[in-house]
Amino acid sequence: MPVNHDTSFVDHLPQNVAVLFLDRVQSSPGGEAFRYPVGEKDTWESVTWREAGDRVVDLAAGLLALGLQTEQRVGIASSTRYEWILADLAIMCAGGATTTVYPSTNEEDTGFIVGDSECQVVFAEDETQLAKLRACRSDLPSVGKVVLFDGVGSDDDGDWVITLDGLAELGAKHLAQDPEAVEKVARAIPADQLATLIYTSGTTGRPKGVRLLHRAWVYEGAAIKAQDILDETDLQFLWLPMSHSFGKVLLSTQLACGFATAIDGRVEKIVDNLGVVKPTFMGAAPRIFEKAHARIVTMTASEGGAKEKIFTQAFKVGLEVDRRRREGEGIPLPLKLQHALFDKLVFSKVRERFGGRVRFFISGSAPLNAEIASWFHAAGILILEGYGMTENAAGATVNHLEDYKMGTVGQAMPGSEVRIGEGDEVQLRGPHIMAGYHNLAEETAKTFTDDGWLRTGDKGSLDAEGFLTITGRIKDLFKTSGGKYVAPTAIESKFKVICPYTSQFMVFGAERNFCVALITLDPDAMTDWAAENGMAGASYSDIVSSEKVHSMVGGYVEQLNAKLNRWEGIKKWEILDHDLTIESGELTPSMKVKRNVVEENNKQRIEAFYG
Repeated sequence: MPVNHDTSFVDHLPQNVAVLFLDRVQSSPGGEAFRYPVGEKDTWESVTWREAGDRVVDLAAGLLALGLQTEQRVGIASSTRYEWILADLAIMCAGGATTTVYPSTNEEDTGFIVGDSECQVVFAEDETQLAKLRACRSDLPSVGKVVLFDGVGSDDDGDWVITLDGLAELGAKHLAQDPEAVEKVARAIPADQLATLIYTSGTTGRPKGVRLLHRAWVYEGAAIKAQDILDETDLQFLWLPMSHSFGKVLLSTQLACGFATAIDGRVEKIVDNLGVVKPTFMGAAPRIFEKAHARIVTMTASEGGAKEKIFTQAFKVGLEVDRRRREGEGIPLPLKLQHALFDKLVFSKVRERFGGRVRFFISGSAPLNAEIASWFHAAGILILEGYGMTENAAGATVNHLEDYKMGTVGQAMPGSEVRIGEGDEVQLRGPHIMAGYHNLAEETAKTFTDDGWLRTGDKGSLDAEGFLTITGRIKDLFKTSGGKYVAPTAIESKFKVICPYTSQFMVFGAERNFCVALITLDPDAMTDWAAENGMAGASYSDIVSSEKVHSMVGGYVEQLNAKLNRWEGIKKWEILDHDLTIESGELTPSMKVKRNVVEENNKQRIEAFYG
């Protein structure tokens, strides 16, 4: 059923993120705010809003004691953890502007981001992050202090490095002299003050600093709250990089709605943590769902026999029941009885892998394949796909619990707008739009239309009810020498559903007479495959170059080609002897493929396809 939302909340937004947080502490002092793992055994500890509030105010006062001025930048170079949240909220409450640095960012780019933003203080996770800052210290004259989450630095650092506790102690002394210091600063921050500088990882060139105002983050949280999707009874599991706008928008949403969040940024622990935490929702990138789907499918296939037959039939029935429900058709009694049986035997076990309490997942940052979304839905797990970019504080559109369409990214957030511009480009307008790129006036001007809409660079369409479908990045679309247009991301997404061993599938063919592909296979999945196929202990490169794997992948490519138009078919392909990584420069820190880098690195290989 369509969901109507009153947009009047936009006229009554909290003034800024600091006030949003302080008001949440005041209204829910004894409620659980955060929980996080501690020690080797990962014992989960919980803190209330009041406890988090006290710590944040001390840290904010510490920043004020260090002389932080309005809108001055403070960096955070760390993985996702409780201390990241504390640091970010402290920066907000002290009137500064958080500048995010992925923990995987190399030394050169770390120096560029911290220098370009003129950070006065940097929160660094550990010795690894501190070493990057030390290496370029002479180029960072503005950085007066580094605050360490873990460790104490070295004697050579002198007073340049202090601990998080050390900053809190400075803050306590500052508050002893002026108890209202933080409150006064926080309440004086206007809505259009700079809150965050997020440097887009970018698939080409230097990262660009996106200037996001308090208004943008406050609006995002309020827009989710206005849709009644989440409330104080929910529990979020948060692993997403807080250096990315997707993670940041979930924090704004938490402050607006008041639910608790369990935090652990270790990607390899996601599945284990879901079983322990038992969240009601989680945000994730499609790769997480692709891997979970592939893992469940390959594990079942390896067991074979009756189990595999039951599993296959269960999803055949589940998908048919789902189709009938979506299309308003009746479900015959025999089908209904089969579905109830399979729910007990198969679907309940799939749900249990994610903790058993998930009401929905939110997928964003890249396109989610509709077949994978349907597969999860058949098992009783709803994935609400959304769409946005750093330049609009992450959330532009989202599907709703009671009004969603598989394969779309939902409708515009209440209080903002989406339109389709020239060349089918998706364009955005609303309170969530950036103030521009830091120190890049020409780049900023190019990103907006003459009438003030943000140009996303994505190709898409809107249906009669306002549901947005994304076709792909305009710059990634290519034309074959026969004049046919190809959307590589759509083909790549299809292959990931067909072949559960895939990590990456990259299609090329611009101005050529046919399409080719480079393939990488998931190392974890291939280790399991090797154990079952007489290659246990073999190296990754030996496994993926084996005739048996080549034959297996060839079968999947044939299945793919059967689903494609003739001009889209993959005529030649090759499996790379390594997976793509952030360290190799072939993936951005948010796990997007740098297509131009991969193409350049494999130039001769691709040329040989056409030789």
